[in-house]
Amino acid sequence: MPELKVQHILTLAELLAKGARHNFVTITSSSLGKSINKSQQAASKHLLELERDGYLERIRSGQRVSVRITTKGHTEMTRISAILKSSLDSSPSYIEFKGTIVSGMGEGAYYMSTRGYEKQFKSKLGYTPFPGTLNVKLKDKEFIEAKHILEAHLGIMINGFSDGKRTYGWVKCYPAKINNSIEAALITLERTHHDDSVIELISRENIKKATKLSTGSQISIRVPIRSK
Repeated sequence: MPELKVQHILTLAELLAKGARHNFVTITSSSLGKSINKSQQAASKHLLELERDGYLERIRSGQRVSVRITTKGHTEMTRISAILKSSLDSSPSYIEFKGTIVSGMGEGAYYMSTRGYEKQFKSKLGYTPFPGTLNVKLKDKEFIEAKHILEAHLGIMINGFSDGKRTYGWVKCYPAKINNSIEAALITLERTHHDDSVIELISRENIKKATKLSTGSQISIRVPIRSK
């Protein structure tokens, strides 16, 4: 049995959306082409190939063409849908990072103890973080890209503020787990001296002591992602 090509799946999906599962639906190749972002010629070819392989049937009346998806076509689309659903449901519900602990410049301890941040951390995260951040140099480009993906997701926003002498930027927090054991938060900052290859983490405890790791140690971080 000929297998459905990707472009044929898109065409059948569009026809299903138009009600062609149980009824003959009048359609033109030009309108179908626009719907699937293909040329009129390509859409016409799709219809011919799908009819030839038994996935749909066509009725022509003068210049008008009506199509209906056959039982075979619907069965195949149902099978593909089940595979996609299973794959999507089983995909990890977290973004993972791996890297090496590196030394910071000591700024984390100062910022974590700033009253304007401390109060918000307590109310929004439920704890006052240990005064300091853990800096992790990401191992590969794939994890740097993962950081960009993470930033598109909602986080817990710690608002920027002014103490009358200077202003402090916002901090976005993402609950995380270090080495699958230590609860923490990966933070992204409005203002930072680090480039994209470094991430920072905070926790209610001294992460290095809790994990018994030190500068140069390998570390993994998982950030759960909730469906919107």
